[in-house]
Amino acid sequence: MKRRSIFMSFSDALRGIVHVVRSERNMRIHLLLGLLVVIFAAALGVGRLELVGLMLTIGLVLVAELFNTVVEEVVDLITPDYHPLAGTIKNIAAGAVLVAACTAAAVGYLVFIDYLLRLDELLWRSQLPLEYLVVLILGAVIFTVLGWQASARRRGRPSLHTAVAFALAVIIGEVSRGLPVVAGFALALLVGQSRLEGKMHNLWEVTAGALLGSGLALIFLRLFY
Repeated sequence: MKRRSIFMSFSDALRGIVHVVRSERNMRIHLLLGLLVVIFAAALGVGRLELVGLMLTIGLVLVAELFNTVVEEVVDLITPDYHPLAGTIKNIAAGAVLVAACTAAAVGYLVFIDYLLRLDELLWRSQLPLEYLVVLILGAVIFTVLGWQASARRRGRPSLHTAVAFALAVIIGEVSRGLPVVAGFALALLVGQSRLEGKMHNLWEVTAGALLGSGLALIFLRLFY
């Protein structure tokens, strides 16, 4: 057997990662969320040990997704036809990804909760003038509409489920603080993710729904309370 160089081994490994990124939407979502978490952590100035914990859990999720793809490919290679055991194996591999993702979410909560509470006190609790709020909402809506034009051919519309979820999250944020606020927005994000996973709406439609619900709730609360 021909001895492979270190460069060739790294090249093959990178090709495998690129293949998973191109073929698996969940891997792309994990990469995007991981990048956003790192940027968010850098912006908040989290400590080095906290950043290490975040990087380890992000890596755990990515590795789990890679192995999940390997299991799916091997099962499809061995049994191209439907088999109950093949489905069970795939479900177990997907369960490993879920456990890794839940672990990452728990670590992220423990790392960010204090920073989010401080940010909540500095930004959310401050009474932003209505005119500034309207300008921010209009800017967000214009940005969404410009990107939303890509889905206009299929007569897409904002996700009403996402709009309601984010409106409720904003209302919770106005009347409460701490863990209920974090939980409210986490659940709203899960609603938006479910609309994407079910292919009922695309990204722009979910984003438009989130902005619509949040904007209307904020304007209503600022005007009447």
